[in-house]
Amino acid sequence: MIIGTAGHIDHGKTALVRALTGVNTDRLKDEQQRGITISLGYAYQQLADDITLGFVDVPGHEGLIHTMVAGATGIDYAMLVVAADDGIMPQTIEHIAILSLLGLSQGCVVITKQDKAQPEQLTHTLQQLSQALANTFLATAPQFIVDSLSGTGIATLSAFLQQQAQQQQAATRTGLFRLAIDRAFTLTGQGTVVTGTVHGGAFDLQSSNVKLRLMPVNTPIRVRSIHAQNLPSNTALAGQRCALNIANIAKETIDRGAWLADDRCFTPSTRIDVQLNLLSNMVQPLTTWAPVHVHIGAAHVMAHLVPLNKETLQAGEQAFAQLVFDSPQCAMPGDRFIIRNAQAKHTIGGGCVLDANGPDRKRRTPARLSWLAAIANYLERKSLANNHLQPLLRQAPYGVTYPDLQRLVNGDVEQLALPDHALWITPATNKQVAVLMDQQLWENLLSKIETTLELAHQRYPDEPGMGADRLRRMTDPAMPLSLWQSALQSLVQQQRLRVQGAWYHMPQHTVSFSEQEQQLAEQILHLAYQGQYDPPWVRDIATLLEMPEQDIRQLSRKLVQRGKLYQVQPDLLYHHQHIEQLAQLLREYPQEQGIKAAELRDQLALGRKRTLQILEFFQRIGYSRRLQDKHVIRTDNMLFTT
Repeated sequence: MIIGTAGHIDHGKTALVRALTGVNTDRLKDEQQRGITISLGYAYQQLADDITLGFVDVPGHEGLIHTMVAGATGIDYAMLVVAADDGIMPQTIEHIAILSLLGLSQGCVVITKQDKAQPEQLTHTLQQLSQALANTFLATAPQFIVDSLSGTGIATLSAFLQQQAQQQQAATRTGLFRLAIDRAFTLTGQGTVVTGTVHGGAFDLQSSNVKLRLMPVNTPIRVRSIHAQNLPSNTALAGQRCALNIANIAKETIDRGAWLADDRCFTPSTRIDVQLNLLSNMVQPLTTWAPVHVHIGAAHVMAHLVPLNKETLQAGEQAFAQLVFDSPQCAMPGDRFIIRNAQAKHTIGGGCVLDANGPDRKRRTPARLSWLAAIANYLERKSLANNHLQPLLRQAPYGVTYPDLQRLVNGDVEQLALPDHALWITPATNKQVAVLMDQQLWENLLSKIETTLELAHQRYPDEPGMGADRLRRMTDPAMPLSLWQSALQSLVQQQRLRVQGAWYHMPQHTVSFSEQEQQLAEQILHLAYQGQYDPPWVRDIATLLEMPEQDIRQLSRKLVQRGKLYQVQPDLLYHHQHIEQLAQLLREYPQEQGIKAAELRDQLALGRKRTLQILEFFQRIGYSRRLQDKHVIRTDNMLFTT
């Protein structure tokens, strides 16, 4: 169990930890000379049954709140320290607010310096505490009166804390591993060491398959050794303070607030959507783009705040908001944070991360606010039970991707109990991620595609169908491409849609040619086929068949729409078999290598101009893309696949 101190400067937090553990957490020379805590201090007490008490001693000075928050984040148990002679002081109140905003629910109150207080002072301090803690999680917390120097009351407090540690439920270790770094230093002969609190999961030095990265810089990390709760260990577990010796990373490149994390934990973002709770003593209202200091994990960064429910937020309000940072930050749903005013003088609120990758557009729409409300509701009732996930899925019109769901539940998705009306949408290609969707929303999406296509058939009865890209633009251009491709694939598999060449159409929809048009179409197809990779232009076909160019052009357009011809250039039409052959030829080149125009020119024995026209055609339809002087196949295309 990790215990964090809190309280005003010079109220005896460090002396109390020393009395409990025998460890002086003021390790810096300046701290010892001045008698005040400047940086975070740590002490450990080994108990029976492999239980270790870890103490995080935080500074009480108003100018070091950022350090206090870094230490308080991730603790299991709060120990509020108040001097009997001084009573409640400004940082006492602020620390109480911070502990509450961080979501702590367990703690005790320790009244120190009993020897320096007169009976009436002690009585006054107890009365102050009763008022200050009335509406907080410490309202009914046990209180202890001690003298750290003489040892009065220390044994009773120590026995109580040990009892709490033994009763403490072990933190869940089934989630993704991540450690919030609050210190980085170099040990002679060892290299770089980072320390911090493990916020989730477990990492096993000998058998773990977890790939760790330093985030948000996204650098792969190799761990040499681990110290957990100040003892050598092969594992780092949620709820522990750990020191990890890492290879090939200089300490100068590691900032407080960085993470050592499972590579599945984070997608760094400059926009984080949150549920914000403002303190009742906030002086000025918050408006859009107000600058604030944000403390999250062990990080302290500046951000601009954008209220989402309304334009202005008043003291004591709860609201959805977006924090916009200058550089990418890392967070997971459910993480707690603190905000302070622009001058970093006062704590004004805090709350809970809802979406660590917020949008930069349409962030205030009713649909978006409903989604954030659903996440907030889920986090309040967080469980792997299926009835807790169903309301969330009903507010997700495009479902929840596997990685996003893993971050949201911070658990084993494979063991997740799915709601009765939810299903996994299998991705169209292996490199895309599966999506969990509400079954009714999925069916609504499929029906919307059918309706759009039916209306298109009514409007353009002579056209054989629509291309996938155009159909998506008309149906729902905001739909993720991978989900769109899965939807089309599902409709075709269910025979609710048919695809001919590049065109999708309803099963009952057909485009018929008159007898004269059919004969002319066969002649056009024959001439295009004879031309192979260098077919005749429309004007040449018109001359050969002694027909007006406009008639050839109009009928050729229908053949293009039916997938029999492909228009590589205006009035330059290739037979579908030859386009499929060219597509296969491009696919034979390794995806990462691609093909140069000169290589394809020599292979096809064509001129450079015609070769470029072919390559530009494949690029235009989304089959390939240009990478410097090479052309490579796009991995997300669905064209010309068998």
